[in-house]
Amino acid sequence: MDYLVNHIEALIFCSPKPVRDEDLKSTLEEMFGTEVPGDDISLAIEKLKEKYSAETFAFEPVKSGGGYQFLTKPAYQASIGILLKQQSKRRLSTSSLETLSIIAYKQPMTKSEIEQIRGVNCDYAVQKLLEKELVEIKGKSEGVGRPLLYGTSSKFMDYFGINDLKEMPTPKDFLKEENEIGETKSEE
Repeated sequence: MDYLVNHIEALIFCSPKPVRDEDLKSTLEEMFGTEVPGDDISLAIEKLKEKYSAETFAFEPVKSGGGYQFLTKPAYQASIGILLKQQSKRRLSTSSLETLSIIAYKQPMTKSEIEQIRGVNCDYAVQKLLEKELVEIKGKSEGVGRPLLYGTSSKFMDYFGINDLKEMPTPKDFLKEENEIGETKSEE
């Protein structure tokens, strides 16, 4: 079993994106020339999680974006945040974030539908989101002219650390009353 844990650890470590269970299984089966049960892979991942739960490690294997990848532990987020802030040259603009949120919540949708909600042209924002691979073309609409339909990509899921669109906050999560701190003064 240790050999399997070591191979899975290496695969997760070297992959530039989250490694899915199916990818681990097919890679290991090709490597060993025999079937590798999914339960053995799950057990090996649990052993990896247990190993990296020790405080001596600053990172751990985490399921994110539909697969596994090594991520730093929450205790180190502040220092990493500072480093990333210093290294960040190009962030998403407010326009791109607005466009991305509309697509994420209402996908799939056409550019004209996005523009109708935003009230402004969004050619540039959609193009930047496509370049950053946060949005992808999902097909063509049945409407007049058959415009392209846009939706979020798996990179979007990984970027925001979610496994499913159902994990996104709902509008009720943003209600003012639930997010206020302190007491409110009653009018007399």
